[in-house]
Amino acid sequence: MGNSEYIIEMLNITKEFPGIVANDNVTLQLRKGEIHALLGENGAGKSTLMSILFGLYQPTSGIIKKNGQEVKINNPNDANALNIGMVHQHFKLVECFTVLDNIILGVEPVKGLFLSKKGAREKVMALSDKYGLKVNPDALISDITVGMQQRTEILKMLYRDNEILIFDEPTAVLTPQEIEELIKIMKNLAREGKSILFITHKLNEIMEVADRCTILRKGKYIGTVDIQNTTKEELSKMMVGRSVNFKVDKKPVKPGETVLQIEHMTVPSKLHKNNAVKDVSLQVRRGEIVCIAGIDGNGQTEFVHALTGLEKITGGRILFNGQDISKASIRERSKHGMSHIPEDRHKHGLVLDYTLEQNMVLQRYWQPEFQKYGFIRQGAVREYAQGLIGQYDVRSGQGPITIARSMSGGNQQKAIIAREIDKDPDLLVAVQPTRGLDVGAIEYIHSQLVAQRDKGKAVLLVSLELDEVMNVSDRILVMYEGELVGELDPKTVSVEELGLYMAGAKRDRQSSGIN
Repeated sequence: MGNSEYIIEMLNITKEFPGIVANDNVTLQLRKGEIHALLGENGAGKSTLMSILFGLYQPTSGIIKKNGQEVKINNPNDANALNIGMVHQHFKLVECFTVLDNIILGVEPVKGLFLSKKGAREKVMALSDKYGLKVNPDALISDITVGMQQRTEILKMLYRDNEILIFDEPTAVLTPQEIEELIKIMKNLAREGKSILFITHKLNEIMEVADRCTILRKGKYIGTVDIQNTTKEELSKMMVGRSVNFKVDKKPVKPGETVLQIEHMTVPSKLHKNNAVKDVSLQVRRGEIVCIAGIDGNGQTEFVHALTGLEKITGGRILFNGQDISKASIRERSKHGMSHIPEDRHKHGLVLDYTLEQNMVLQRYWQPEFQKYGFIRQGAVREYAQGLIGQYDVRSGQGPITIARSMSGGNQQKAIIAREIDKDPDLLVAVQPTRGLDVGAIEYIHSQLVAQRDKGKAVLLVSLELDEVMNVSDRILVMYEGELVGELDPKTVSVEELGLYMAGAKRDRQSSGIN
């Protein structure tokens, strides 16, 4: 046993992938019993660093020490043997198994030839009580909420007696109430002597739960700070390299005529026999940002697909500038003046093997400015792409000829937003436009949405981020299990109340016929 105040030290870690240095001489020191946040923009190298500690990658150079002794972590089994556990962003659970079976998977207790589940269950229940996890061991994973699945993952680590717990963006998938609960659970774990590393780019959570925070920027180590001696502004400056404005500047809203009118829309579900969207009516007018808020998986995706033409509706109709477009093709909707910033940028936003400039003109290459006699005018395309790249600060290795696949998620997103806003649409449908982006890019994209609204465009925002919902929208419509359950005013509603609507605990009686 080396004697050290740190339980884990990652010293001078460098990790190179072809063409990119993901971690550039990074040092991270974790004290026993502390909650240590790892903060950085997208692509700053946070996940890479944690994947090295968990044995998923090997560092190019640098060493790892546990309790002052150097250790080698060649794979996750080595990590487990050193009592290091990790909850990934996308849970690794078996859907058709129970909670208990998932927890003991791979470390099943055997008595003679038989599986002794009784002892395992007792241990799981004792751990669940001790840390306030409140799980039902007999529930099937497929039947429980995302928050409960995450607790199952936490119990999996505790069941294996892990002492060092890594959480990768643990709040990304949770409701406000579940986030509060998770913060309590993390504090309980630390109080009992567990040491926690958690990756995030949400500053409020760090201020609330962390003892210390290490900041990475573009793969480099910027510094480690004590949370009680710092502010959100200071952290964001370290993370982005400049000051960030957290408040969205907006003039008072002056809505004009209705651009989008949806009447009694119903969309079937691909997953189960119920409809995914049930009798939804709403309107969006020029000069306003209407936000559909809700927890992931409550029909928002199907709603947007039906609105933009990716899926058919089975009831109701969609009027766009007074015209019924319920059966129009995607291209027809686009030509009518609808822009779509999609949720899944890989599937519906970009052709990943095309260049950036080809992606920029995907929906307009047939227009006269980009083609002559059926041939694409390369020069015009390049000039147009270069203009947008400059205007939206899209960073990529080779500018307009970069292959889209090789760009970071944040820059792919900026490219899509540039293209969609530049079409000068009447209606901009923005689905989670800032998902996974860092504060600098978020600030920019929010200002772009507000600029569209101020130019008299209709903006429909679909978001899971509470800060975004509260800051950007002029009206909030809450979607729960495929229905609109409330219309709220962001200037007067509290985050707690919004959370109750999102969790289905509260609904407006008259909301099904919202105008």
